[in-house]
Amino acid sequence: MEIVDYRPDLAGAFKALNEAWITQFFQLEAKDVEVLADPEGKVIAPGGHIVFVIETGEAVGCCALLAMPDGGFEVAKMAVAEAHKGRGLGRLLMAACVERARAAGAPRLYLETNSSLAPALGLYRSFGFQVIEPAEPSPYARADVAMELRL
Repeated sequence: MEIVDYRPDLAGAFKALNEAWITQFFQLEAKDVEVLADPEGKVIAPGGHIVFVIETGEAVGCCALLAMPDGGFEVAKMAVAEAHKGRGLGRLLMAACVERARAAGAPRLYLETNSSLAPALGLYRSFGFQVIEPAEPSPYARADVAMELRL
């Protein structure tokens, strides 16, 4: 198992992993479609990152860091394949995101999630994320919790 940074050949896995989890619990929204259709243009080119967990040559998890105007990053599009959940892959992905944000000198990580996603909330809290009031409304109807980790 290894953590790797985005490569163009992983764009399909980024889309498939995220579509799978989102449609399991919610509906794809316009912002999802936009980002998943163009990860290089919407995430990488503006200064963000995407990391993947690769196991036996297959991408089984991913997470994006979207560059924010204040120099921070928004943690977004974190997904682990259903067959690989419960193995600590989300923790590996989040650790990689924190590492990349710190290396970039980011002041904070921000994320939006849903209050029904207890395992995700537990993961975020274990890294020190705290619930905050968002500065602006979310583009996602499903997002009812905003969290921040000061770095």
